[in-house]
Amino acid sequence: MTIIQRLYLREFFVLLCLLVAGLSGIFSLMDLTGKIQGFLPGKPSAASLILYAAYTIPKYFLYLLPMSVLISGMFIFSQASRRKEIIAVKAAGGKLTSLFYPFITVGVLLSIGAFVVGEVVVPDFTRRSVDIKNYLEGSTKKIVFDNGRLWLRSTDGSPVKIEVYNTEKKLAKGIQIFVLGKDFLRERITAESAYWDGRTWILETVTSYDMETGAIQKRKTLPYPVLESPDLFSQAMKTTEEMDIAELYRYMQRLKNAGFRNIKLAVDINSKISFPLINIFMMLLGISLSLRIGLGGGMLSAGLGLIISLVYGFSYAFFLSMGYAGILHPILAAWIMPCLFSILSVSLFLTIPE
Repeated sequence: MTIIQRLYLREFFVLLCLLVAGLSGIFSLMDLTGKIQGFLPGKPSAASLILYAAYTIPKYFLYLLPMSVLISGMFIFSQASRRKEIIAVKAAGGKLTSLFYPFITVGVLLSIGAFVVGEVVVPDFTRRSVDIKNYLEGSTKKIVFDNGRLWLRSTDGSPVKIEVYNTEKKLAKGIQIFVLGKDFLRERITAESAYWDGRTWILETVTSYDMETGAIQKRKTLPYPVLESPDLFSQAMKTTEEMDIAELYRYMQRLKNAGFRNIKLAVDINSKISFPLINIFMMLLGISLSLRIGLGGGMLSAGLGLIISLVYGFSYAFFLSMGYAGILHPILAAWIMPCLFSILSVSLFLTIPE
């Protein structure tokens, strides 16, 4: 039995690596092709284009791994059934569930590995790809986003710090503006909040400190036309792919403490945990279906695996969008499809005919 397990594991890993590496590379090149028109004015080198494509590979690897696991499992064991190897194992007195124990372990390790990639590799590589994209497109980074805070310079050169910014409402809170003189800090302006009136930013509950005379002036509102428009703010905000769970959680808490409720962040935090978990259940599902359905050739098993993966992917994205819209609770939106698939796969695996 050990020799058979080793043989199947080797075939599984070879096929899995070919699938996930090949598909990730293809999707990465497609991404590059879609953006290369915007890169051309910057006269990019071949090395910079290749580097950009390489930095996007981990993101696609994470997304495509569950489908690759399902297809690989279905392909290997449908081929084994077609060659009557499963019948031979049964005739020799072997227990099928024991044959698949190493694959369960591999599925668990793949889920853990996918979580690590999503938490460590993808955020770092995505930030690097964004930096290369900005460089190739010739756009300079005017705003720094750090743990929910925005640091920038207004058009008159004054450094500005914003504690929390809500992109949907175009509302900022905790603003500090440092107006510079020739060789010193001339004035510090603080405001509890600021909103965009369509033409300029309006600071609210404003306190101005004249650093030279020590005078303090308070105003209810103050137009501040030298601050950049909300469009630039939105571009500076990190995407979910650029942040790990801890950073997302800290940002969500900062918004919550400032009086903003961001459902999307709660959904994204849950999805960063639920999505990698599906790999173990895709493994169980692939094994179970290949032994229950007479798929015959490997192409049929690969086709069925692709269809199941697409159904899962579209359904998962649909429930996430319902969570973003506030129709479903964030936990339910991110976990309903993984839970349904886990129940289905475990049920099928435990009832494999011996």
